[in-house]
Amino acid sequence: MKARLPQGMGGGAQNMNGMIKQAQKMQAQITELQEDIENREFKSTSGGGAVEVVMSGKKEIKSLTISPDVVDKDDIEMLQDLIISAFNDTVHQIEETSEKEMGAITGGVSFPGLF
Repeated sequence: MKARLPQGMGGGAQNMNGMIKQAQKMQAQITELQEDIENREFKSTSGGGAVEVVMSGKKEIKSLTISPDVVDKDDIEMLQDLIISAFNDTVHQIEETSEKEMGAITGGVSFPGLF
């Protein structure tokens, strides 16, 4: 009795070559998207715009703007909290954008360590 593969399965070397070409195309798209995201700027504010953080897609701070109105020598903790909040929000934006746009390329399949 011979084992039968489901329709569309098998094909030997031709099928393998097609899969390899598809993987190479996906890899090129992922690399292109990663470079695109790294070159983008992401911005977040906290405290009603009192603190603004602008970061690159590489998660490097490009600028930090602090309104003089929130600088109070007696309440440094509030200023620190505003900076941390804006920074964390910007990092989350970068990560969400990366996951969403990579998911569009990979069909939602996660590749650990890739992004």
